[in-house]
Amino acid sequence: MTGKLALIIKREYLAKVRNRSFIVMTILSPLLIVGMIVLIAYLTKINDNEARVVSVLNESGFFQEQFRPSQGLSYVHFDGISLEQAQDSTNALEYYGLLYLPKGGTLEEVAQAAYLYTKENPNTNVTQTLEGVFQQQLRQNRLVQLGVSPEQFSEVERPFEINLATFDGEKSVKGINEIKAFIGGAFGYAIMMFIIIYGGFVMRSVIEEKTSRIIEVIISSVKPFQLMLGKIIGTSLAGITQFIIWIFSASILLLLVLLFLDIDLGAVAAQTSMAPGMGSNVSQFSGTMSKEMILYTREIINIPWILLIGSFLIYFILGYLIYSSIYAAIGAAVDNETDTQQFIFPIILPLMLAIYVGFFSVFNNPHGPIAVGFSLFPLTSPIVMLMRLPGGIGEGGVPLWQLLLSIALLVVTFWGIVSLAAKIYRVGILMYGKRPTYKELFKWLRY
Repeated sequence: MTGKLALIIKREYLAKVRNRSFIVMTILSPLLIVGMIVLIAYLTKINDNEARVVSVLNESGFFQEQFRPSQGLSYVHFDGISLEQAQDSTNALEYYGLLYLPKGGTLEEVAQAAYLYTKENPNTNVTQTLEGVFQQQLRQNRLVQLGVSPEQFSEVERPFEINLATFDGEKSVKGINEIKAFIGGAFGYAIMMFIIIYGGFVMRSVIEEKTSRIIEVIISSVKPFQLMLGKIIGTSLAGITQFIIWIFSASILLLLVLLFLDIDLGAVAAQTSMAPGMGSNVSQFSGTMSKEMILYTREIINIPWILLIGSFLIYFILGYLIYSSIYAAIGAAVDNETDTQQFIFPIILPLMLAIYVGFFSVFNNPHGPIAVGFSLFPLTSPIVMLMRLPGGIGEGGVPLWQLLLSIALLVVTFWGIVSLAAKIYRVGILMYGKRPTYKELFKWLRY
């Protein structure tokens, strides 16, 4: 049995890696991925260098010095012209919009009567920036009317952030749990995409051999279970080979392109995440941000990467074997890819559920009943458990018994699903000309 299984694995592996489309995608995919990353970085850089211009027609005696250039937004002031003339000039100069402040006796009246004119619905960041200017002046004016001086107002407006630390006395930072969940989610997402892509390869391979009647010759020499298992393992090895090539080639190519084009992804990310209107206040926060970046870097380095990568391999192998067995059974049960549509969605549903519910539950409460339940359920645990594992094992992380139970349930589920899939595979592989129903599949399980 071992010799025949090894031959089938070798045959499937070589058939995949020698396939022309496999070679083309192995070479082309890293180029597309790197090209997309560089294009996004380049477009973001261009977008950040082009500030929107808003013209201001201020007929009131208020807001004389408040509208100052900020990140992504600058102003041009009009004087001594009518509203209609200001609108025509704004359109002629192709400015983003016109901010009109009419005459008024009080700041409240002017603010309530102010309008932003644009050609189309305005950008949310622009409106938030302008509203922030109005809001600050209105707040200050109201406090002055209550007897609060501008100096006192500045003291009141001083931001506050609570100090965070562990019981061991080490400083901690906000949002690190979300970052860890994203890192784990990236590993889980990679598993999901691998299952969908290469599980489909297994299914199509079975359908092709079945429709060409080659399968009738093959099963005269080997058992259907051996053939199914060989296809799954051989295809997975080909997929892993392609995956490793993608990682190394894309990493090297991305590094070379960034060095050649002098693109700083960190700077692009910082510009993208910076809130509008913060440009003038960046310098006063730079020292604090650099300290926070050191803390974030320390937290990311302290993630148990060996545990995470080792668990990724375990959940990757077991999760793929479970789902690819189902894909192989579906391929054996149908005659063409069109007939597989009724069976595909129930397979993908647990994976989609794991991604969305996993992010929702792990972000809010990584140790809550929903997160724990989905990290133990075999069809979702390869994704959800990886979202929880960046927190480590033991106190503050995943209890060891949950990790071991999750893996044990995966092993048991794999054996059970492979056994059931083999029964469907054994009967369906020689069935032609009829689209099977769920009722017929259940009948095959009893043969």
